[in-house]
Amino acid sequence: MCATLFKSKRASMLTSIAMIAALGAAAITNAATQSTQEKGLDVAREADRRDTGFTDTSNNLVMILRNKYGEETIRRMRNKTLEQESDGDKSIIVFDNPSDVKGTAFLSFTHKVEQDDQWLYLPALKRVKRISSSNKSGPFMGSEFAYEDMSSQEVEKYTYNYLRDETIDGRDHFVVERDPVDPKSGYSRQEVWYDKTEYRVWKVNFYDRKGELLKTLSVSNYEKFLDKYWRANIWKMVNHQTGKSTELKFADWTFRNGFSDRDFSKNSLARAK
Repeated sequence: MCATLFKSKRASMLTSIAMIAALGAAAITNAATQSTQEKGLDVAREADRRDTGFTDTSNNLVMILRNKYGEETIRRMRNKTLEQESDGDKSIIVFDNPSDVKGTAFLSFTHKVEQDDQWLYLPALKRVKRISSSNKSGPFMGSEFAYEDMSSQEVEKYTYNYLRDETIDGRDHFVVERDPVDPKSGYSRQEVWYDKTEYRVWKVNFYDRKGELLKTLSVSNYEKFLDKYWRANIWKMVNHQTGKSTELKFADWTFRNGFSDRDFSKNSLARAK
């Protein structure tokens, strides 16, 4: 009886070991067979998940426009952003100087699937101008950033494809291609470098509708807030086809200011001073 019981227990143990081994092998197989599209989407989703819940932010920023000869034009602005639970973010940018752009205000409602809504208040004309979706690839206030670059980059706006791993400046990155879903986008595709530890974006290559490299965005000087949310203080966009560049320098970040939808209405544009 003891021998029979021992054999029974031994058989049960062997069966358990076999099941664990089978499950482990299945997990390895599933990881190995994950498509590059699925992996790219997973990276984008994780980056988005880690930045969810910040509620709202405000900051000051300096925009430095450089022509191909290195000559500079400097603009100073203020920015507010309001997170939305089931849609893209709302944001407003107000220009403080120089005098020729003072009082100009830009309002953006980003949507996950539908066309973004964007408006520009022009104080000289004292009117609000809606930015047509067909003009979203145009330059934002003469900079190397397009209007579509000024929207929050929602996961649903793109399809994804993991390309490779790459190390830059000692950081390990996922390199993911994302292709705009919107046929009116000015880009055919983008290449994005996410670091593997925090899923922060450090670099983006933008390709024009002909598939040629158009611009590169370099992001740096990250700072952590609320022990969770990372914000980059320097964004530099270089246009490879014109030799021009635009640098954005962010400062004075504050979170959870108590903003509401009323702070991001078309009527608030004219009052934004």
